[in-house]
Amino acid sequence: MNKNNFDFLRFLFALLVVISHSYPLSGGNESSQWIYQITNGQIVLAQIGLSGFFIISGYFIFQSLERSKNIFDYFKKRFLRLFPALFVVLLLTIVLAPLVYKSAIPFFKNNAVYTYVPNNLSLYYFQSSIKGIFDTNAYHAINGSLWTIRYEFSLYVALSLLFLFRKQKQLVLLLLSVVFIIFYFLYNFYLGRFEGSSILKLQGLHILNLGTFFIVGSLLASIQFEKLKYKGVILGLSVLIMVLSLYFNHYDLVKHIIFPIVVVLIGFIPLPFLHTFGKYGDMSYGIYIYSFPIQQTLVYFFKMNTYNLMLASVLLSIFFGYLSWHLIEKRALKYKKRKLF
Repeated sequence: MNKNNFDFLRFLFALLVVISHSYPLSGGNESSQWIYQITNGQIVLAQIGLSGFFIISGYFIFQSLERSKNIFDYFKKRFLRLFPALFVVLLLTIVLAPLVYKSAIPFFKNNAVYTYVPNNLSLYYFQSSIKGIFDTNAYHAINGSLWTIRYEFSLYVALSLLFLFRKQKQLVLLLLSVVFIIFYFLYNFYLGRFEGSSILKLQGLHILNLGTFFIVGSLLASIQFEKLKYKGVILGLSVLIMVLSLYFNHYDLVKHIIFPIVVVLIGFIPLPFLHTFGKYGDMSYGIYIYSFPIQQTLVYFFKMNTYNLMLASVLLSIFFGYLSWHLIEKRALKYKKRKLF
């Protein structure tokens, strides 16, 4: 693969989520973020991180689908990327949970302890908490970051339908992008009527918001956006449009088109040091799935303020992300090319 900056971008987006979570988990408010204030409430750091994740995922998962021999091969790769690391973080959580457990009900008699791992592995029965763990924290969730994984996996499933439209993939993705953008606007306009609506416990607004970023990312991959000429010029114009949309409070109208273009172009314009960042491994997923319980634990034991929590959790999350990649994820991915049966 050509040199690119995507390993660094994933790393950066993961850290933005960690930094953003430091505000509410320390008892503060995300609205106190500098970027929220200068954009008139249009952006928070976690939003940038999640949007970027889904754009990059859409781009490269489409390419993975193109390389897959069949749908089984495609889902094997997706399973190996998501579930081994997820299982380990869930298992470690339960093993270490007694250290922070305080309840009149003994730990091993609490039914929620036994449902935590299977529910979260199922993705669609997301269990955010166990009564007695982090009850005194500002947030009671053990690992609130995991809610996005079911959306990610659902989009993998949706993209797999392109196996039925091998010769019309670009057209299908273009139509889906248009439909999702239109429905995102309609959903926002009629939000009061649809509040709480869900499909398979997937909230409508999240499906449309994150899903549109993912699908537009896939669309850009389908037209081989990396081969585009004059990337620097187009990136400059796109950034200008994005800045102007933020200045005039219209970012929500253009974000699903302009932000994917900006992210993908930054990814494919090699920058010194950044294009070799992958030599350290892809720590982003590990950072993302470990950071929330790390932050909750730090708050529980040390009552950290926002900035102390931010610094400590970023460093610890990078460390655990590094271990997760080299000890779990990298080893699991070796089975992508092996026959399981």
